[in-house]
Amino acid sequence: MTTEKKKIGIAGIGNLLLRDEGFGVHVVQYLQNNYDFPDNVDIQDVGTAGIYMAPFLETCDPVLVIDVVDIEGEPGSFHFYALDDVRAGAFQTKMSPHQLGLLEILEVCKLRGESPNEVEFYTIIPKELTESIELSDIAANRMVEVADMILKRLTDLGVEVTKKDVN
Repeated sequence: MTTEKKKIGIAGIGNLLLRDEGFGVHVVQYLQNNYDFPDNVDIQDVGTAGIYMAPFLETCDPVLVIDVVDIEGEPGSFHFYALDDVRAGAFQTKMSPHQLGLLEILEVCKLRGESPNEVEFYTIIPKELTESIELSDIAANRMVEVADMILKRLTDLGVEVTKKDVN
């Protein structure tokens, strides 16, 4: 096990080519374009990286995951889950059957003795999963709100994030 202090990880998950499926990636890009993060925060657009996410997950704890969730409910509605919720089957961590899910990747990390203890999921229900790189109106309206939740969580963790001067 690594003795060095792990970073706080922020992972935007999703496929940018399938409209709202790219929500997590859009939120991370918004955060990266508008804020500067200290060295102890690793913020990444992990897209649909699958098993290639393992090194990121092994060096971060906690990990804040931003994604869409495949559950019944109002499109655009926000849902927060802890890792225990996911393990209990509260929702699918993969949108397609051929994709390796986050739980499986975390198990690989655990086998290597480097799994994060705390994983939080900041999710919305997608409105549209059609071919487009633009978010639907509903998902786009939630982007800044979810980004603000991530920033608040970082503040709660004692992290100081500064807004970029975008003039």
